[in-house]
Amino acid sequence: MRFLTAGESHGPQLTAIIEGVPSGFPISIPQINESLAKRQRGYGRGRRMQIEKDQVEILSGVRFGKTTGAPITLVIKNKDYVHWQKIMSVDDQKIDHSRRVSRPRPGHADLNGGLKYQVKDLRDILERSSARETAIRVTVGAIAKQLLNPFGIRSFSHVINIGGIEAKSFEQLKPKNIEELIQQIESSEVRCADQQKTELMKQKIDQAKANGDTVGGIVEVVVFGLPVGLGSHVHWDRKLDGRLGQAILSIQAFKGVELGMGFAVANHFGSEVHDEIFWNEEKGFYRATNRAGGIEGGMTTGEPLVIRGVMKPIPTLYKPLKSVDIDSKAPFEASVERSDACAVPAASIVAEHVVLWEVANAFFEKFSGDSYIEIEQQLKNYLQLVRNY
Repeated sequence: MRFLTAGESHGPQLTAIIEGVPSGFPISIPQINESLAKRQRGYGRGRRMQIEKDQVEILSGVRFGKTTGAPITLVIKNKDYVHWQKIMSVDDQKIDHSRRVSRPRPGHADLNGGLKYQVKDLRDILERSSARETAIRVTVGAIAKQLLNPFGIRSFSHVINIGGIEAKSFEQLKPKNIEELIQQIESSEVRCADQQKTELMKQKIDQAKANGDTVGGIVEVVVFGLPVGLGSHVHWDRKLDGRLGQAILSIQAFKGVELGMGFAVANHFGSEVHDEIFWNEEKGFYRATNRAGGIEGGMTTGEPLVIRGVMKPIPTLYKPLKSVDIDSKAPFEASVERSDACAVPAASIVAEHVVLWEVANAFFEKFSGDSYIEIEQQLKNYLQLVRNY
């Protein structure tokens, strides 16, 4: 499967086209909209979230609630476009430079993009590089989520660090009931399972906001119910961990990624890092620990996939940073477009959905076919082979 997105932050809409989705899979628009709503929530979000109420429209590839095998077109209309029609017009007879941007903001794509594409209005860069683009990527991931559901593959995301306030990871939590854990996460304004840490994180966000500053953090995505063997060891670009790393780092403002123990393996001996292999009649092959985060040799192990990403503090500050005007070359203090004090809770939703896209792609590479019936049969046969290995 593959997809392409298009659209600007203040343009008329965001669009995605997904190609390669097999036929016969149920698709629920309300479930996609639920993911979009989660992306817009979270303590510390800015005014844009009060303007937009993202809703998806499916324009092709789904009929009577099921995929047809044709390309799927997804659209999210930008409600704020009504105020930007002249500024974002495609008509060369209606040029409006009233909101031209000549002052690049530190930490953004503005200056690099302007130099690369040789444009003198940096709005051409910031409109596309904006994190607004993640809304349409969440819809793509929400489709992937629904494609995986029939095979018992589930996921969740949560926040384990905001501004240095640390909460327990999935492996540290060791939940006996995942549904209860998910309910705790969903009830938290910062998507943290620990209520005490939730309050401390909110205080950190309030502190940053009061100082005209921003805070970043760490999000964790967990996917369980995966069969062993998704991905491959035979080529660098087929390794699932490599593809997941690229997906996480493609999210705006994300600067690092780790699987399982991640960077902590540098502090331990090999005997404390690797997952020993066991076998019994009930489970077959299994691992008693999951330090690898569910991937070894670029392939899933059958244990939960655990991946984390770190998001930097948003660079648009109400306490502006220094920069240089591209016209006059004079120094100035960077201008402010609408901004969040903290978008980490929302970013956890984005991370979950980009991970689900890569997982679904690996799944359908392994169990390929044009229809749900074909794929279901392939999975059934494969699981039997694995069981009898």
